[in-house]
Amino acid sequence: MELHDIRGVGAKTEELFRKVGIETPSDLIRYYPVGYDMYTAPVPISTLSLGAKSAISGRVVKDVVIRRYQKVTLITTEVSDSSGSIRVSWYNATFVTGMLKRGLVWIFRGTVRESRGVRVMDHPEIIAPDKYAALQDTLVPVYSLTKGLSGKKIAKAVQETLNAGLPDCDEYLPPSVRDAAGLTGEKEALFGIHFPKTMEDYKESRRRLVFDEFFRFILSLRLLKERQGELRNAFPMKRVWECETLIDALPYTLTDAQKRVWREIEADMAGHKLMSRLVQGDVGSGKTVIAFLSMTMALSNGYQAALMAPTEVLARQHYEKLTALFEKAQLFPGRAALLTGSVKAAERRRILDGLKDGSISVVIGTHALFQEGVSYNRLALVITDEQHRFGVRQRQALMEKGETPHLLIMSATPIPRTLGVIYYGDMDISVIDGRPGRRKAIKNAVVDLSWKEKAIHFIEKQLGEGRQAYVICPMIEASEGLEAANVHDEAAALRKSLPGRRITMLHGQMKPEEKNDVMEKFLRGDSDVLVSTTVVEVGVDVPNATVMLIENAERFGLAQLHQLRGRVGRGSHQSYCIFMAGQQSEAISERLSILRESDDGFEIAEKDFSLRGPGDLLGIRQSGDAMFRIADVTRDGELLKMASSAALSLCETDPGLRAPENSTLKQAITSYMDENNRNLIL
Repeated sequence: MELHDIRGVGAKTEELFRKVGIETPSDLIRYYPVGYDMYTAPVPISTLSLGAKSAISGRVVKDVVIRRYQKVTLITTEVSDSSGSIRVSWYNATFVTGMLKRGLVWIFRGTVRESRGVRVMDHPEIIAPDKYAALQDTLVPVYSLTKGLSGKKIAKAVQETLNAGLPDCDEYLPPSVRDAAGLTGEKEALFGIHFPKTMEDYKESRRRLVFDEFFRFILSLRLLKERQGELRNAFPMKRVWECETLIDALPYTLTDAQKRVWREIEADMAGHKLMSRLVQGDVGSGKTVIAFLSMTMALSNGYQAALMAPTEVLARQHYEKLTALFEKAQLFPGRAALLTGSVKAAERRRILDGLKDGSISVVIGTHALFQEGVSYNRLALVITDEQHRFGVRQRQALMEKGETPHLLIMSATPIPRTLGVIYYGDMDISVIDGRPGRRKAIKNAVVDLSWKEKAIHFIEKQLGEGRQAYVICPMIEASEGLEAANVHDEAAALRKSLPGRRITMLHGQMKPEEKNDVMEKFLRGDSDVLVSTTVVEVGVDVPNATVMLIENAERFGLAQLHQLRGRVGRGSHQSYCIFMAGQQSEAISERLSILRESDDGFEIAEKDFSLRGPGDLLGIRQSGDAMFRIADVTRDGELLKMASSAALSLCETDPGLRAPENSTLKQAITSYMDENNRNLIL
């Protein structure tokens, strides 16, 4: 079954689906909602809160006024109930005028703002009271969209696909596993996550799908481990004086935590078994220098090392820092190279030749490091990060060319150690629990929408002092039913609010080369304000960026907000982070205040988990991990433990899944491993 086989999906819709990453019907049914629109009971007009989406039952009490401003048509009127009245307005929606006859009663549903002391409900839905009664208390899925693609179009296509009975919807879990975990069926869960009848239906569906993602991931790791057995260390090393020379060349002193983690890595590389270690460190804790020390040890022992970064800009920044440090320490002149997709043909040939004959000892780059045609002489160490996994496919490719290298993964995600041990399989875990004292603490503010104008003035003041700013939005474009800031509209608004300032946009739907160009421009100082989604979470150091405004902060997990905040405060200037909540409640205020009080990522993650719990409904998932579309390692810790226990038990009772009752499961896991071997780590 292809996308165009789905009823109602033509060539145009198929192209729009591809823009948001939906390539197949299987992708479609797992394109989960980013939230749900809840049709709550109408409230009295006098109780409406600014910035909150609400419904009112109002009578039209004034004639419609239509005003035209260049390309914009503004339609306004006034509605009232027994508690008061409010102005309602629409832009370029002349079709509503026929519904707004004086005396008629409708349900108006929208978000309230204040304009010159007057409350206004902007662009509300207009629904007949009897129809609204049928909608009340229902959950309507809200999807991440692109221009031309509506949420209704996605929902209709999902429903058609689920009704068609894709093999992906077939139950694959053995009854013993399902019953022990108390899980609903696969197809029921897919229907329930897209079209939940009740909150309980949603929670049960999400629970099943989260379990599935963890279970398949962990079971795949265990099966791979059984196949490959213990990997021997083909690159034994000795401790070298060059590492001390590099430490002496640093413009600062290593923290105690950095020294401890370096000793652990040094012991691994000098030991008898192959290193497979995860280094966890909060934003700004100094993980990069640990990577540089590891590379120095490999080079000094006559081997090669490779560092893989998620973007070209970050790869280049790592390369420049490493070569500058090597030069200062007078180590390995001319032995380092930068290999990315944009490297010119002649330079690429020189680098490939150098890697093959060993004259180039250290290479930094993107996924280009392990593409076909890249051969290494004695690659002993691979360093990567959690966002760009060095998985089975890359390991197999290297094993075919030579021996398996040591593996070091850098992670800024604050996963509790017990969950990290499960998630990262048999990897050893080191934690850099602290940060260099040379950086100034970021000043934080938690505000609501009424502070927007003040926030923009503050950004303008910082720009006037020669600094730069980030503005983070949860959405790329406006999405039906989801009242949240989006990159396109926010950038347009800032161009008006900050005339003469250079405003640029960054988001996940851009091509890699476009994203690189935007980040390069911001890094060079050729852009004043970068309006972005969370793609900057894994970003470069821009020391001149001193302020970050995060819109709709309540829609992100605290751990992710903390990661985002880490993009500022990278230089010597005082930096600021403004968390702006689009909705107001005691629970939201309590959560966001944690960020004002703490800058410890591990503490923040634990508090976020205890406050929100694994069944939290609204909010964009924290992890951003390509392996998990709905699961979150921190928030869903209990389900991770349960899935791990089920996978281990299955491997003990039926190694290799050879029993007849596990044949469907084996087929599903084999397919999963084929699709995801780039991301599976051993």
